[in-house]
Amino acid sequence: MARSDLTASRSDLEAALIEALFTQSPVGLHLLNTDLHVVRFNTATALARSVPVEDILGRPFTETYGLVEPDEIEALVRGVLVSGVPAIDRIVRLRPRAAPEREHRFAVSVFRLQNDRGVVLGLAAAVVDVTERERARQRLNLLAAARDSVGRTLDAGVTCQELADIVVPDFADTAVVEVVDSAMRGEEPPPAPLPAGVQLRRAAFSSRVPNAPQAHPVGHIRDVPGPTPDTEILSDLRPRVVRLHADLPWLAADPTRAQAIHASGAHTLLITPMTLRGAVLGLISLYLIGEADPYDEDDIALALDLANHTALCIDNARRYTREHTIATTLERRLLPDRAVPQTALGTAGMPIPSEGAVGWYDTIALPGARTALVVGEIAGQGIHVTAAVGQLRTVVRSLAAFDLEPDELIARLDDTATLLAAERASLPSGDSLHHEVFAATCTYAIYDPLALTCTAASAGRPTFAITLPDGTTRIPDIPAGPQLGAVDRAPFAANTFAIPEGGILAMASPSTLSALPSDPELVQRSPAGADQSLEEILDAIVSRLLATDAGSRAAAVLLARPRGFPSECVATWQLSADPTATATARHHVHAQLATWNMDEETAFNTELIVSELVTNAVRHGSPPTELRLIHGRTLTCEVRDTSPAAPHLRHARTVDEGGRGLFIVAQIAQVWGTRYNADGKTVWTEQTLP
Repeated sequence: MARSDLTASRSDLEAALIEALFTQSPVGLHLLNTDLHVVRFNTATALARSVPVEDILGRPFTETYGLVEPDEIEALVRGVLVSGVPAIDRIVRLRPRAAPEREHRFAVSVFRLQNDRGVVLGLAAAVVDVTERERARQRLNLLAAARDSVGRTLDAGVTCQELADIVVPDFADTAVVEVVDSAMRGEEPPPAPLPAGVQLRRAAFSSRVPNAPQAHPVGHIRDVPGPTPDTEILSDLRPRVVRLHADLPWLAADPTRAQAIHASGAHTLLITPMTLRGAVLGLISLYLIGEADPYDEDDIALALDLANHTALCIDNARRYTREHTIATTLERRLLPDRAVPQTALGTAGMPIPSEGAVGWYDTIALPGARTALVVGEIAGQGIHVTAAVGQLRTVVRSLAAFDLEPDELIARLDDTATLLAAERASLPSGDSLHHEVFAATCTYAIYDPLALTCTAASAGRPTFAITLPDGTTRIPDIPAGPQLGAVDRAPFAANTFAIPEGGILAMASPSTLSALPSDPELVQRSPAGADQSLEEILDAIVSRLLATDAGSRAAAVLLARPRGFPSECVATWQLSADPTATATARHHVHAQLATWNMDEETAFNTELIVSELVTNAVRHGSPPTELRLIHGRTLTCEVRDTSPAAPHLRHARTVDEGGRGLFIVAQIAQVWGTRYNADGKTVWTEQTLP
């Protein structure tokens, strides 16, 4: 074939190609001159067919198709004309004249045209409708953002607000999220269908309109009126798109909402149920205002996906709320309802909500007008931690009934904690509790009002502070033992320190004071004026803690204010180590009880108790022997000797001549026991006073 024929054939092909591009191609090809006027365009595209030819040819490119941002597009094409650098797939928005209510998106690519000599002839612009692609991409991005941002906390209200903020303004102009009120409180969500009148709590609101009108404020609980789209959706669980206008009959059933809709100018409402396994958690209401595109089927599907994800997050928060409520209630029930009234000691305590530990405190009345003060904490959260607190508190009270010294009590409590830690470690590996280390602390102190001293031992860091009557503060030296249940089996030690009358002893769980590293001695700076009640001082401490981020790690605080025990309510006698000691003791007791105006029955029983205890001390103990009576909330009788031999209650046979002394004592006294110390033992009894 001759070269001229090839050239002619090529020219024909190029001409045919150009003709096809401008008459058959789905790509909207436009030729622009250097003034950016359209000189030729593809008439086969839907966009071109929607506009008369005379409104395109010869007119500026930016004035032909209803561009939303014409100035930006003009700057774009002029930049290509000047620089020669192509602009590829730039997304532009426009509203076609045939359907201005719906916004379309096009990908525009612009190229500069020039001849062989480099003379600029104009521009070529290729326009492709990517509306559906862009809308699909936006829906996927919105769903991904919701899955990433919604449900980051276990707070249902925060979760709902996160959703409302995500969908506005990209998917809705105004968003309202309402949750079934019972589910918001942690209860099981009700199954569908829900009856009219069900209570919904408005959990979140967001709008692109400043100061947008609201039918109800966030937190408001409303009874859903019927019949409305809300009641229909709560019955059949199908989302609905509602075109809003003033003549809708259901608006009369909800006038407050109707007023807010009218004031906002909303024209479309998409209501989607939040459901999970057939149960209803609430509704999502999305409003469109102004020229926003109406919702289509793909938008409804997206709203359902958002609602399903939010429902799952709300249900997780609901489960957490329920467990937290149960744990908090259980924790509150495990703590003393009120301080045990004591003649010589005032107390006030408070557990402080904590993110990482459950704190506890206790006050236990001991014989001899003494009081045990207990503060501890267990790391972790949840019902299992609260149950462990209950176990430790029960063990402490049981051990305290044996009148053990603080270091011995802590050692035996540690044995129990070791068993609890072993039980936790033996759980199946799939149990989340198996991987949680059992970490607990406890400080146990005994206050003796007769000696104005306190003896304390601690598992973990001891947290004591004594505020003296003059306002100064000192920290008693209490040995720090290993934590309860720890691998470290170091022995526990106790120390005794004086507490002057009118001072204040502050005890706290370790995380409470360590919560403020810049101010670790918080309780030291608390007001301790004599005219202030312990409750006022405690409130000041707790308020100061909760006012900082450190308060989230606090666990428990216990305050105690010693008062001197009335000297006229205590009587002590030294007894000889011979058989006459019993008669002498009865004589002293008879006279003292008469001074205290005791009734005849109490006096008789006390003399009998003293006779038996002194007789045992003389026969089986070691001198010196001391008798002490304490008249407090109960009548306490104590007989002390230096022998470590323990008395034993036994049931004598009918023919036995003796052995009934402690049996008689146990029948008469409300409670009795033995307390050991380095100098021997003390056998004591307590009787309830009429």
